[in-house]
Amino acid sequence: MRTVTIGVSIAVPEPHGSLLQERRAGFGDAAAHGIPTHVTLLPPTEVDASDLPAVEAHLAAVAAAGRSFPMRLSGTGTFRPLSPVVYVRVVEGADACAWLQQRVRDASGPMDRELQFPYHPHVTVAHGIDDAAMDRAFEELAGFEARWPCTGFALHEQGADGVWRKLREFTFGGAVVPPQAGHADVGRGTIASR
Repeated sequence: MRTVTIGVSIAVPEPHGSLLQERRAGFGDAAAHGIPTHVTLLPPTEVDASDLPAVEAHLAAVAAAGRSFPMRLSGTGTFRPLSPVVYVRVVEGADACAWLQQRVRDASGPMDRELQFPYHPHVTVAHGIDDAAMDRAFEELAGFEARWPCTGFALHEQGADGVWRKLREFTFGGAVVPPQAGHADVGRGTIASR
């Protein structure tokens, strides 16, 4: 049976996404151009390719239960020494991200899994590079700020080349948008706490 590696994430929109991706590459993180700038909801997870329709149906149900919410990034943090990561902090929208990731990994769904570390929403800007470059990322992005209304999330698959590609976008309120289609209008409200 063929397996695929998938992930679920909230995209950091333009111009912020490209800016952070370029900065990540500039710090020497070789993986930067293969990973769209994002907040993870489901880390890389191996599933049978035949389970993808069930995965998409599950994600559509999660999105249908969600509502748009404000996201704000501000400043930097690090998981060092536990994990060699420098990130931009999610200072608004973290509770909604936590709500979403719990539902994505729901024990009754096709992506039930344990996490290696407790869930902490963030945007990685340096991973696995030398300490001096990690320090530079932490310092140079300390004043970074971005805000946007989060209206959904996306399912990605990692190719054999290590590049993550969007398979499908899921808009809160139930709409499923193929990757080549436009984005839904921005809605208002908060994540339901069901």
